[in-house]
Amino acid sequence: MPASQGRARARERSNVLNRAEFLSLNQPLKGNQEGRGSARKPSGGQAGAAGAPGGNPKERRQSQQLPEEDCMQLNPSFKGIAFNSLLAIDICMSKRLGVCASTASSWGGARSMINLLGITGHGIPWVAGTLICLVKSSTLAGQEVLMNLLLALLLDIIIVAGLQKLAKRKGPFDVSPGLLDYLTMDTYAFPAGHASRAAMLSKFFLNHLVLAIPLRILLVLWAFCVGFSRVMIGRHHITDVLSGFVFGYLQFRLVELIWMSSNTCQMLISIW
Repeated sequence: MPASQGRARARERSNVLNRAEFLSLNQPLKGNQEGRGSARKPSGGQAGAAGAPGGNPKERRQSQQLPEEDCMQLNPSFKGIAFNSLLAIDICMSKRLGVCASTASSWGGARSMINLLGITGHGIPWVAGTLICLVKSSTLAGQEVLMNLLLALLLDIIIVAGLQKLAKRKGPFDVSPGLLDYLTMDTYAFPAGHASRAAMLSKFFLNHLVLAIPLRILLVLWAFCVGFSRVMIGRHHITDVLSGFVFGYLQFRLVELIWMSSNTCQMLISIW
């Protein structure tokens, strides 16, 4: 027994980890643990701020998605780059061509004349003129053409106003719409209502009226000048006018599809 106790004491003395200076490596003192715990314990506000993202799964998912969104913004797709480049070119060219946007512009003295050219493509004068001609018309063929023209003009006003309300695109310059524009709800830039109306009317007259070649050329030039005048006064971009021409042609095709016959026109006139 004394011999075995002596061997056990010898082993304890030989184990250096049991010494006091190495005791903290295996079993840290309780006081040190409390001190370190109190030092690591954050304040109430910091704990709430640190625990909020971990406690709310929705916020944690949003915080995880932010780096991906940043990467997507920093690395846009080819389509995004092409679209933004075309948009920048459109805005730059439209601002350069807005030579009558104000009286202080380079062609500010011709602003009234350009506005007058734009009025020739406005919806209110065309609707009023069509109604007057319809009242004075005495032939069935003339009434048929005028009734369908009136339908085309009303469809143009409704379609353009609806598209502008959806797009809500502003013009290249801060030009307030006129009184006639408010009457036809033509208050935004895309698409250009004057351009769509001019394209629709020119195509309509070319199809349903017998005109000489010089008059046909003048009719096409008139439609182009009406659309371009809207860019010159700063109300529309170039793409707004081009899209207006496209929508005007589509409206003409729509009217051709739903063309009202002479009997239908006579019935509507008798009701009216």
